[in-house]
Amino acid sequence: MISRYTTAEMGRIWSDVHKYETWLRVEIAVCEVLAGMGEIPEESLGTIKEKASFDANRILEIEATTRHDVIAFLTNVAEYVGPDSRYIHLGMTSSDLLDTSLALLCVAAGEQIQTRLEAFHQLLRQKAVEYKYTWQIGRTHGIHAEPITLGLKLALWSEEMGRNLRRWKGALEDIAVGKVSGVVGTYAHLSPEVERQVCERLGLEPASISNQIVQRDRHAYYLSSAAIIGATLEKVAVEIRHLQRTEVREAEEPFKKGQKGSSAMPHKRNPIIAERISGMARLLRANAMAALENVALWHERDISHSSVERVIIPDSTTTLDYMLMKMNDLIAGLVVYPDRMMDNIGQTVGLIFSQPVLLALVEKGITREEAYAIVQGHAMNVWEGRGDFREQLKADPEVTALLTNEELDACFEMESLREKVDLIFARLGL
Repeated sequence: MISRYTTAEMGRIWSDVHKYETWLRVEIAVCEVLAGMGEIPEESLGTIKEKASFDANRILEIEATTRHDVIAFLTNVAEYVGPDSRYIHLGMTSSDLLDTSLALLCVAAGEQIQTRLEAFHQLLRQKAVEYKYTWQIGRTHGIHAEPITLGLKLALWSEEMGRNLRRWKGALEDIAVGKVSGVVGTYAHLSPEVERQVCERLGLEPASISNQIVQRDRHAYYLSSAAIIGATLEKVAVEIRHLQRTEVREAEEPFKKGQKGSSAMPHKRNPIIAERISGMARLLRANAMAALENVALWHERDISHSSVERVIIPDSTTTLDYMLMKMNDLIAGLVVYPDRMMDNIGQTVGLIFSQPVLLALVEKGITREEAYAIVQGHAMNVWEGRGDFREQLKADPEVTALLTNEELDACFEMESLREKVDLIFARLGL
């Protein structure tokens, strides 16, 4: 599934070739540090850096026998380097290599996602300003409530995406940790100074303490952050799916020339991207749960997390990268119908202004309970299709004894909300 949705850069990051390139980068960094400490001859380091290479197919061939990917990799590299290969992986364990290189891969994938997050965040802010005063009905429980603007909805999404961006930066910082501390994390064969210098060369922080592995709460945080971003994208997608329903039709996905909505019904224009986003968000949540289950391992480590991570980390980052790309395209090309929004505002023939009327009556001195009973009585008549809300109120002596026609009309004005919209946007720096 993922290969179909992989963007070129994300596909490169998680390719086998790039993985082995990253492994080699880590191994050479360790050799460079050891050479600097006089533990590897400089001449041997020169040979390693000049000749070290690999063949991905050959690694798989060796692994078929060894049933150990790191040994297969090291064996293949040794075929290129020759006798000086004895200095490669010196004093290290497999997880020193695997976890340090995984951190580099997670950072590379994470930076790609961060770029998309930043772009989508800015797009939402721009669209919020564009539709700042585009009136729309607000809905609670799916029922018409009071007027909002489409800009407020987009601004709300932009703020949530801003929080996602901050969380993602935190997850990137947390995952950017390497370790070269040996088989149980005690530095029995390599010093902490080796680890420090290696991580510095690679742009990582050394783990403050580890056992055989970098602890998996970091990876759980990384994938949980991805899942939260996916949940926000699904939130946006679900709203667009609702707005595109025939009965609502206030906004819809772009529908390109030549696009088809149904094999049977030529009239269909379906929210296929938004539905795809909803489905993929489920994958991110499932993968985050698997990452949480990877935190608890036996003693200083077992291998139960490894097989899981080979799937969930590439898949989650690739899926999220694709989701952000498609959602960016969707929002950039979103088709908006302001006239339809105004039509929908008018569907309830004034009922959405029941609260201003309630408050106006209370201000005249009657109790809230009395005012509520008066307003609700007329509202229920209108719900049943009996007349216009404002006109019914104007015909009620109890109401007109307290409110003039001008005061009643003022209760049905939306323009007074502009000041509040401006206030909210100013608070968001928009």
